[in-house]
Amino acid sequence: MAAIKPPMYSVGIVPVLVGAAAAKFHHGVVAWPQCGALVLGAICVIAWLNLSNDAFDAATGVDEHKHESVVNLTGNRNGVLLTAKLFLAAGLGLLAGNINTAHDPRVLYMLGAAIVCGYVYQGPPFRFSYKGLGEPLCFMAFGPLATTAFYLAHSPAHTTAAAAAAAGPAAAAAASGVSSWFAGVSPLVGLLAVLVGISTTVILFCSHWHQIQGDIRAGKMSPLVRLGTEAACQVLLAATAGPYLIALAAAAAGVCPTPLLGCLLLSLPAAKSLLDYAFANHTVPAQIAPLKKFGVRWHVAMGLSLVAGLLIS
Repeated sequence: MAAIKPPMYSVGIVPVLVGAAAAKFHHGVVAWPQCGALVLGAICVIAWLNLSNDAFDAATGVDEHKHESVVNLTGNRNGVLLTAKLFLAAGLGLLAGNINTAHDPRVLYMLGAAIVCGYVYQGPPFRFSYKGLGEPLCFMAFGPLATTAFYLAHSPAHTTAAAAAAAGPAAAAAASGVSSWFAGVSPLVGLLAVLVGISTTVILFCSHWHQIQGDIRAGKMSPLVRLGTEAACQVLLAATAGPYLIALAAAAAGVCPTPLLGCLLLSLPAAKSLLDYAFANHTVPAQIAPLKKFGVRWHVAMGLSLVAGLLIS
């Protein structure tokens, strides 16, 4: 069960649900069957990401002593890679089949960019995570890209057509056009994307703490290798407090509805549990290993609170 990593699929589910709830808040309607299909597609993409990362890490030896690695359990790296590709094909099929790209092609651009981020994170020849760039990639993929894309995918065609028309020519022109993908996206959706991106990135950040020595041997310059656990605790504190401070500022500016802020605060106990565990156990690798589970719980608590807050606002 640890190899399947069921809790990790929340990182694919939360952007879909938050995007759907934001569309419901702004437009008063959302197609929940479509939402369910998009959730299933996102789960398949995350399965590809998890399996392919296991296979890529097996090639570098960084997971040599990781008992829950699917490659270590099966002894078949090529089979794991093939299974990963099948999940990616299924996920792409489900996403493409349930998104009307005709009325807003930006959805396709954003989700495509998010998947590229997922590949270059561990995939050769890039392996950006080995250079300490995994967290920025994670934030962009699950926050501004995926969460915004799923909001647009759930929005009625007439609400995004004009913005998509303006963004289209620039989007096709790569570098200078990326910012135009977000044309017409409300500040609230931008806020939600940032919050989801931060909470997802915290999960990745928490996954490094117990494997610092293994990362050093493999030449992987993870944030924990660079920082050490003492400084990493302070970074984790800032990253966990950040979403609440950002939401408070957004509420003061009139961007974040009061019910949404109130619901978000319900996730504070999960944040406290995460921080308490990190500060109490960060010096002992064997004890800090479950920290990622606390990160997932906080991420899920925040995601569900955002969905609830949007639906009652």
